[in-house]
Amino acid sequence: MGRRQRDRRRQQQQQRRERGGGGDGQGRDPAGWAGGYPEIVKENALFERYYAALRIVPEGEWEPFMAALREPLPATFRITGYKSHANEILHCLKNKYFKELQDLVVDGQKIEVPQPLSWYPEELAWHTNLSRKILRKSPELEKFHQFLVSETECILDMCAAPGSKTAQLIEMLHADMNVPFPEGFVIANDVDNKRCYLLVHQAKRLNSPCIMVVNHDASSIPNLQMDVNGKKEILFYDRILCDVPCSGDGTMRKNIDVWKKWTTQNSLQLHGLQLRIATRGVEQLAEGGRMVYSTCSLNPVENEAVITSLLEKSQGALELADVSSELPGLKWMPGITQWKVMLKDGQWFEDWKEVPSNRQAQIRPTMFPIKDEEKLKAMHLERCLRILPHHQNTGGFFVAVLIKKSPMPWNKRQPKLQWKLLQKTGDTAVPTSTTEDGSVETIEEQPPEDEQAREVQDSLNSECEQSKKDGVCGPPPSKRMKLFGFKEDPFVFLSEDDPLFPSIQKFYALDPSFPKMNLLTRTQEGKKRHLYMVSKELRNVLVNNSEKMKVINTGIKVWSRNSDGEQFGCAFRLAQEGIYTLYPFINARIINVCIDDVKVLLTQENPFLSKFSNETQKLVKDMAMGSIVLRYDPDPNRLDTLQCPVVLCGWHGKTSLRAFVPKNERLHYLRMMGVEVFQAKRKEEDLRSKMEEGNQDDNAELVEEAADGASKAKEHDVLEMEADVGEKPSQKVVESSGIEPESKMSSAQPLNENADNHVSLENRDTADHSHVKD
Repeated sequence: MGRRQRDRRRQQQQQRRERGGGGDGQGRDPAGWAGGYPEIVKENALFERYYAALRIVPEGEWEPFMAALREPLPATFRITGYKSHANEILHCLKNKYFKELQDLVVDGQKIEVPQPLSWYPEELAWHTNLSRKILRKSPELEKFHQFLVSETECILDMCAAPGSKTAQLIEMLHADMNVPFPEGFVIANDVDNKRCYLLVHQAKRLNSPCIMVVNHDASSIPNLQMDVNGKKEILFYDRILCDVPCSGDGTMRKNIDVWKKWTTQNSLQLHGLQLRIATRGVEQLAEGGRMVYSTCSLNPVENEAVITSLLEKSQGALELADVSSELPGLKWMPGITQWKVMLKDGQWFEDWKEVPSNRQAQIRPTMFPIKDEEKLKAMHLERCLRILPHHQNTGGFFVAVLIKKSPMPWNKRQPKLQWKLLQKTGDTAVPTSTTEDGSVETIEEQPPEDEQAREVQDSLNSECEQSKKDGVCGPPPSKRMKLFGFKEDPFVFLSEDDPLFPSIQKFYALDPSFPKMNLLTRTQEGKKRHLYMVSKELRNVLVNNSEKMKVINTGIKVWSRNSDGEQFGCAFRLAQEGIYTLYPFINARIINVCIDDVKVLLTQENPFLSKFSNETQKLVKDMAMGSIVLRYDPDPNRLDTLQCPVVLCGWHGKTSLRAFVPKNERLHYLRMMGVEVFQAKRKEEDLRSKMEEGNQDDNAELVEEAADGASKAKEHDVLEMEADVGEKPSQKVVESSGIEPESKMSSAQPLNENADNHVSLENRDTADHSHVKD
């Protein structure tokens, strides 16, 4: 430890003593470090006046509604991941952790065992009344809490961060684990560059080759092209999630700052953006496709008003779907047909004609309900779903599902739209202007002469062919890309004759059906450190749209360079991140291991061969050293053991056999096998606690010196493992985006952002929704 660090620590310790905190923790404020801050009063007269007048709450339910809003939001957790692994986690929770909570009493309070959400399929979502304070007061509860925190088609997700809904979309795509490349993909977009890296962090937990994270303004996200039988066609999405930025007054139970900051002005300012994003969404929706529009706001200005405007200007191209039977256990209120608009000073307006000219910049005509009773009835606004907090002890939420029956009126002249796509500018949006009533009007443009069109087409085809030949998919050489966010490396697909591939193919005996054209790297020059893989559909998107998209991340890592491997015939070892995608194509270097072998692999860093079963030793004996696949298949005769298949990446050394598996994934598998993994962490915390009771400076220095020694001792082993954990730039960005250990999170930070793997822990909103933007 340096002198400056010691001085800084000593100064901080002295400041704590002066505040009465003491060095042993005995004199601290019983309310904790945040005890000195004033408690937020959960009252807002304007909020109550506004929603009482709108009558979104049924007659006689106003008091329960307000009482529910003032109560803390219960914690919920959702079991994520692909089907067999999710079922195994559910089995582990029910038969181990839940049983330990039965008849448990803490501080005289009987602990309620978690219960499944009645409306969520297959018991994959649960709720509990346990607070964080209670969770830390019992060893059984602490183990349960640690378990939760640690485990925790062509689709467009327009405002995707932080990513919990995106994860659900990916899970649906991978419903069948036996299909390594399901048809279709998810494009997850967010306008905030830093939040895109949070999105990457969340999506990486599911290890899918079918996800792409992009960084665009959702209201002007570009049209993309796909190569279909040699012709370029516009990409229309089968499903779109339009989870727009909102005022967030449905999150009052967890984001208590909303109580003091709430005003009608927030909704008035967001309405225009919400309508623009939703409009762009339906433009890119395929005929027959569905778009889900959602907010965590209760306000009709952000909800029914946006849907009404969309339906009206669609001229019959859109209709609201009746989804009342989709989730039979979910309680909800139908959408409303009449509402008023209020300024932040409390002034009401029932019609656009009442708005004075000096207020028309704040209030727009699209914020009001329509007066034509026949049109209103045909819209079926009652098919919208508004979820109220007191009905099922949740947060507030709004959902509307739109079906596209035909092209939008301003997009009907497809030849004109196709011509626009041929321009080199990459500007694919149909030119529009906004009329006085807030509707969108198409600006007519004449297509070019046939000869000019052919010249433009030939030029574009030439550029595209060169791009395909080089295998380079952006970003384009444009200075504007460097003005914001992080400069991303290009995506370079391996060429047909790339010299790297033959040795890999031979070493792992890859099946002839292996789609090697889907392999890519993130560098054009120098040695390729990692090889990534995408689905054929995402390859198509990347190759044909490199100048239009700012891609933050895509693909999963399947191989990493290992210089030691060259002497054994292959310079690339398998990466755990992509092993489930790669495994179906591998025909060599596979070792089947038993459950006891798996425990050895996951609990010991570099175990000798003698520690494994005789069967495993025999299989390894005649195999050349280097990267291997370790496969565990469940034993139907031993129902007390892990009952889902597990595939691990390993390394066969001269006298040892080890697993190249990231720490979080190791712990995940060990928990599923019932192995206690909290003791080591507990001992480390106890040691640090004892150290703090004595001389802070000397002991802290001792701890750091011991840690440095341990780090150096393991440096050789850990360096290889780090490559599988994730990309360093992404980790740095995630840290700068505010992701902290659970114990340091503020009350406004959703718990599910810290889940490492397979259980998403969150406050009990119907869906997490933390993207309020000013």
